[in-house]
Amino acid sequence: MRLDTRKPLTFDEHVVHSGLPRLEARALMEAATGRTRTWLIAHGDEAADSEEAERFIALASARRAGEPLAYLVGYREFNGLTFAVDRATLIPRPETEHLVEAGLAMLQGRAGPTVIDLGTGSGIVAICLALARPDASVWATDRSAGALTVARRNATTLAAKVEFREGDWWAAIANETLAFDLIVSNPPYIAAADPHLEQGDLRFEPLTALSPGARGTEAIEAILAGAIDHLRPGGWIAFEHGHDQGQAIRQLLAARGLEAVSTRQDLAGLDRITGGRRGSG
Repeated sequence: MRLDTRKPLTFDEHVVHSGLPRLEARALMEAATGRTRTWLIAHGDEAADSEEAERFIALASARRAGEPLAYLVGYREFNGLTFAVDRATLIPRPETEHLVEAGLAMLQGRAGPTVIDLGTGSGIVAICLALARPDASVWATDRSAGALTVARRNATTLAAKVEFREGDWWAAIANETLAFDLIVSNPPYIAAADPHLEQGDLRFEPLTALSPGARGTEAIEAILAGAIDHLRPGGWIAFEHGHDQGQAIRQLLAARGLEAVSTRQDLAGLDRITGGRRGSG
């Protein structure tokens, strides 16, 4: 079809000719106009004004260049909820829902548990745990002030009660006297030389939230170094990690004297969550 460029394009025409999958283009149109999907469908044959069109064209261009859709629209769905994200945070991924599931299973039978999420990013794990267990006292830490700003906003929006602290792993709560029934973390775990860091969405995400160093296990090792001092007898710790790191993480947990060490697989059958329990003695 030959477009008449003398006439403003309609919302639908912008979507169709964006060069993007329709669902992505519609999401970008929502972000560009501030209008709901329902409104845009009902008024798709109306002309977009010049400012809306310019914003949409800029977003579509950025998406075609590879920028993550979540950063461009400012949110991502996770565990049935909508979380704000920006370039200070990782983009939530479905695999991390397994960490929430594992954490909830480890809390079964515990009344009023105390929980901490180390390296919370946009707050997804801490907030999901707090909402699922309103009797829990949930803490969350991150060394990025920008990430904590997003996490606090998400907690407020979703009415989740979470105590946030800024700092590097255990240093974030150095002034608190706390022991936890559950420690969870989705820490950086990609080895520095991994070529995936130069591919896809990872190119745009904060490197410090993706890679802790050459081995990929440095962050987990740092967390484990202080974990026993912060874990109640009988308490659990669980990590999300790379699909090829299950054995290494099990060995790290066992070396720290943790019991019942095991790994959960994700929906693709790949090692994804490894945890262990402190003995009751």
